[in-house]
Amino acid sequence: MKYGIVAFPSKKVQDFANSYRKRYDPHYALITPHMTVKGVFEADENEIKHIAENVAKVVAEHKPFTLKTSKVSSFAPVTNAIYFKVEPTEELISLHKSLNAIGFNDEENYAFVPHITIAQKLNASEHDDIYPQLKMIGAEFEEQIDRLHLLYQLEDGSWTVYETFRLSGAE
Repeated sequence: MKYGIVAFPSKKVQDFANSYRKRYDPHYALITPHMTVKGVFEADENEIKHIAENVAKVVAEHKPFTLKTSKVSSFAPVTNAIYFKVEPTEELISLHKSLNAIGFNDEENYAFVPHITIAQKLNASEHDDIYPQLKMIGAEFEEQIDRLHLLYQLEDGSWTVYETFRLSGAE
């Protein structure tokens, strides 16, 4: 089964992202707007219980972090995805590294670029048409994130919460 670890922004940020995702993101109905902290990995029922225990330990050592979006950006030419750029704070980078140290029997395919996707799977001309417009919208939000969510993928492709963890490290 496929799993991932994400942080969900506030409803305000989700609603703003969804106003674009419903038109430009084919995954709109499969998962709510989120920032991936640990990308997709596979595990069976026994492995995920052990992984969840380790995630709980890591999260207990980290305090809540600030999720600050600063602008709309794109991964082009690597992929035609458009996203809200999340500032990579020390706390967020440290949390990401600690989670990756758990050992998920996977390899990271990409450098960690914190973001909230608002458009993906666009062809080149769609991307070139939409991206300049979206760059002008302004996507400045700042909020505290105090929970991470371990998600799993259902047979229909949608994602749902397996377990939620509170960031509770010493202040």
